Amino acid sequence: MYNTSFIKKILLALIVVFLYSCDKDFNAIGDGLIGDDHFGLEPEKYNVLAFNQEVTPVQSNNLAINALGIYDNPVFGTTTANFVTQLALSAYAPTIGEAPVIDSVKLAIPYFSHVKSTDTNGNNTYVLDSIYGDQNGKIKLSVYESKMQMRSSYFSGGSQLPQFYYTDQNTDFFNQKGDVLLNDAQIKDKSGNLLENDQFYFDPAEIKTKTIDPDTKKETVTRSVPQMTLHLNKDFFQAKILNAAASKLSTEDLFQEYFRGLYFNVEKSGSFPSNMALMDFSKGVITIYYKAKTASTTDGDATESKQILLNLKSSITGGIVNTASFLQDVRKPDYESAITTNVNKTDGDERLYLKGGQGALAVISLNDFGAQLETIRANKWMVNEANLVFYIDSDKMTGADEPKRVYLYDLDNNTIITDYSDGTSGALNPLDPKTTRYIYDGMINVDATTKRGKTYKIRLTNHIRNIIKDATVKNVRLGLVVTEDVSIIASNVLKLKNETISQAPRASVMNPLGTILYGGKTSVPDDKRLRLEVYYTKPN
Repeated sequence: MYNTSFIKKILLALIVVFLYSCDKDFNAIGDGLIGDDHFGLEPEKYNVLAFNQEVTPVQSNNLAINALGIYDNPVFGTTTANFVTQLALSAYAPTIGEAPVIDSVKLAIPYFSHVKSTDTNGNNTYVLDSIYGDQNGKIKLSVYESKMQMRSSYFSGGSQLPQFYYTDQNTDFFNQKGDVLLNDAQIKDKSGNLLENDQFYFDPAEIKTKTIDPDTKKETVTRSVPQMTLHLNKDFFQAKILNAAASKLSTEDLFQEYFRGLYFNVEKSGSFPSNMALMDFSKGVITIYYKAKTASTTDGDATESKQILLNLKSSITGGIVNTASFLQDVRKPDYESAITTNVNKTDGDERLYLKGGQGALAVISLNDFGAQLETIRANKWMVNEANLVFYIDSDKMTGADEPKRVYLYDLDNNTIITDYSDGTSGALNPLDPKTTRYIYDGMINVDATTKRGKTYKIRLTNHIRNIIKDATVKNVRLGLVVTEDVSIIASNVLKLKNETISQAPRASVMNPLGTILYGGKTSVPDDKRLRLEVYYTKPN
């Protein structure tokens, strides 16, 4: 049996250690209570200096998602998105065969979509995601050969440097496009609209392909998600691919020097309303269907059906081939002046204009909080929770698509704030992978009655704790942008640096939308004004 007195001594020692640990944790300046519960306390509110910053031409090559089309935003203006991509053979040094003749050439790129309903026959009704503007809008779409060489790097001063392409380079590529319209198919709808070029639209219809077994005569239906489908010029690909010298198709480097890619140009389609889609072009495939003489010498002039695939991603690395988006904005006057001539870096701006692409971001300084750091440390206040709450100017945003999420980051160092790495895994909404990192937040809060956005809230609890606990931690400026994907934290460089920013978050370049938020200027109504809200536990 254990000695009872010995056990009591051990228990007493454990209790002392436990109480010491608790007292040590409780007195760690800036640390919070377990669960970050603020117990209904009123927060301390600190004034925030926030002003607009224009994003000038910015690097736009090799984005994971690219825009294509024309979006007429009633608040910000019109954005036109053109696109260029290199191509890659699925297999180099292909055996094409003797006397090849093309049957057809088809480009297919799936859209982002989800199933709305399925009938008893298995037919799916889809809804396209990431379509902005009129859902039935049309654009004039023209696809050409790109004759401008895109490189991944270049040499300067003996060093190899990455090659960047920027949002404002559409004219460069337009002026070096081929003369042949590649998507020249005269496929019309019942109204006589040319569906693949002059009156192109993003069709949400399910793709159904029927095949009949030659022996059993059984019909098989293959179903695919909605996609861009363009029938391309046969003569061009006959000459460019099937009749090419073997050396031109032998390696990726030689092929991309020979066939420099495709250029997608968009324009208004007459009086039709236009729209824009976000697309993953790396999933695109061009299939060349052709016939060539059979390899057997006994078949005479018999031919066999063959295919060659060209991908919009590398066949060697599996990565995205060199691509670039070109984004031209025709800005509304209020937006233009707010981010250029009327910026107030001293007192802050009343409204913060956030716009993706070659748009705008907000610069945020927590100077008022920083001025009170010594008081907070001296009184040993502990942070339970800290947030920035941004109120949307719903009146100014009337009729505009709203971004689902904003992203707050360390602007001085172009990196994440501590709260981004809060350890949350999975998505708040399992059906929406973009709702990850939900404690860090930034997701739009929607009014139940109006169905319009009310606020965006960003948690920066750990960011504030670190500033309080460690006097060497700098109270950095923060940047706020719209984001297409909060998991992408890399930045793209500006073509020309300025005194405030030299880079912009990549996921913001990918997003064509914008929002208008109330700033922290004293002239903003108290119930809408941007402030830093901190919930403390204050020792007696």
